[in-house]
Parts: sequence; structure tokens; C-alpha cells
Amino acid sequence: MDPVTQSVVQRGDLAHLALFLWASGASGLLMWALRELAASNRRFNDFVNEIARLNAQFRDRE
Repeated sequence: MDPVTQSVVQRGDLAHLALFLWASGASGLLMWALRELAASNRRFNDFVNEIARLNAQFRDRE
């Protein structure tokens, strides 16, 4: 067992350990969600730019 974990268990601070693990997991999920949101925004921006480019090409034909 990890020395830090063993020290926490010996002192009876299991609630603190559980809270730390929950907070770490929640923070990790938040970072993942923000990274995915940023990637989604980039993909949508690329899509809008392509539509604008296509509209400009059609406008030039007329």
C-alpha cells in the first residue's frame, strides 16, 4: 500500500481520502469535457468557414 494512503488509513481520515479521490476525478472529467468542447468549437468553425467559401464561389459564378 502507498505510504500516503497507509498514513491516511491509520489516522482514520478515510472521508478525506474519498473526498480527494472524488475531487480529482471530477477535475479530470472537467478538463476532458473542456478539451472536447474546444475541439468541437474548432470543427464547427471550420465547417462555417467552408460554407462561407462555398457561398463565395457561387457568388463569383453569377
